[in-house]
Amino acid sequence: MQARAISGLAVAACAAFVVIPAAAQQVTFMTGPQGGSWIPLGGALKSMWEQAVPGLAIQATPGAGIANVRGVDEGKAQIGFGNSASTVDGVAGRAPFPRKTTKVCQLANLYPQYFQVVALKDANVKSFADWKGKSLVTQSKGNTGELLTAEVLKINGMSYQSLAKANFQASYNDAVDMMKDGHVQVFTLGTTAPASAVMDLASAREINLVPVDDKTMGELNKMNPGYHKLTIKAGTYPKQDKDVPAIGYTTHIVVACDLPEDTVYKMTKTMAEHIKDMAAVVKPIEGLTVKEMASDIGVPFHKGAAKYYKEVGAL
Repeated sequence: MQARAISGLAVAACAAFVVIPAAAQQVTFMTGPQGGSWIPLGGALKSMWEQAVPGLAIQATPGAGIANVRGVDEGKAQIGFGNSASTVDGVAGRAPFPRKTTKVCQLANLYPQYFQVVALKDANVKSFADWKGKSLVTQSKGNTGELLTAEVLKINGMSYQSLAKANFQASYNDAVDMMKDGHVQVFTLGTTAPASAVMDLASAREINLVPVDDKTMGELNKMNPGYHKLTIKAGTYPKQDKDVPAIGYTTHIVVACDLPEDTVYKMTKTMAEHIKDMAAVVKPIEGLTVKEMASDIGVPFHKGAAKYYKEVGAL
């Protein structure tokens, strides 16, 4: 009887050993708004990382640049896309961040982002000063695109109260619907060029891109050197017959500084070895080098990322 009991316990123990899996590492990855490039790229990275890191389970959720950095700093997420200029604001403790971010580390730079100002052609908006009295849609308050919209208004002697109406949408798709229906005349967003949301709008309405002027660009540079002038090349969008200067910054990925070093090392290595796969999802990643991934933008590197970059001579 006793032998049978011992034997039964042994079998149960073996069965328990077989069915209990190794503890999974569950993390949250904050991506971007619907209609932007961060959601599809986030999905591709989730798949790559889960294959490369045994036990890693990633939950991807929508997000936005500033919200993602705050989310990682506050422990609500462990990975997030960010915009270089606003992430540096967080490191320095500048508005709109309530305090310095201390738990956010750099993983990799990816590609340039363009602050795009799109106006319905019949609205006759040719400069930022022409926003006065117009109806505008931008991202939810606190997002990078919205922050830049407010700064551009301020630099040009205006505020949201100077507009006929200001609308704040979490989704680019919803903003495009408002433009298509003629409910708003100006749409501001920070994303890749071409942006799928703007291409969608251009297929339905006549639009024009509003260029950044030297005064606005100069004032932004004084505030934060992370902003720089980029060019949206002629032909990027239908009927765009000339180059358009735009406010630019860099898309990068941040991680929680307390993520295990080996996990982040493998995540970094996987990205470096799959640049072509990332570029298949977001074309501007084409030509990205590991050296550019490792460029210092003023955000401290995670130890795992730094280890990989040093191994390959990029840091």
